[in-house]
Amino acid sequence: QVQLVESGGGSVQTGGSLRVSCTTSEGTFSSYAMAWFRQAPGKNREFVAAITWRGGATFYARSVKGRFTISRDNAKNTGYLQMESLEPEDTAIYYCAASKDGKATMDDSDFGSWGQGTQVTVSS
Repeated sequence: QVQLVESGGGSVQTGGSLRVSCTTSEGTFSSYAMAWFRQAPGKNREFVAAITWRGGATFYARSVKGRFTISRDNAKNTGYLQMESLEPEDTAIYYCAASKDGKATMDDSDFGSWGQGTQVTVSS
């Protein structure tokens, strides 16, 4: 497993943009699939986006498709989630996760490494 640290959360108004990052000091990150999940107050954690270890394939939840973009820079051991056209419904703690087998899935049980989360708040 790898240790992950998120950053870049914050507060924006509806329609605004944010980019959250997920980084690790461990060089093996490049062989891990990566994903973003989020958890809003009083709700279960939900899948947001995932990317394969080489970045060749990406997957999105229907609620964010077309607004969010997941990417990674393996040379920097960092993954990103660019969020555009943010809505109050996007308010949540965003967690990055990594899967050692390199397969990007929507199931959080497939991911063995998790960050501590970063808060994203969208006000109307």
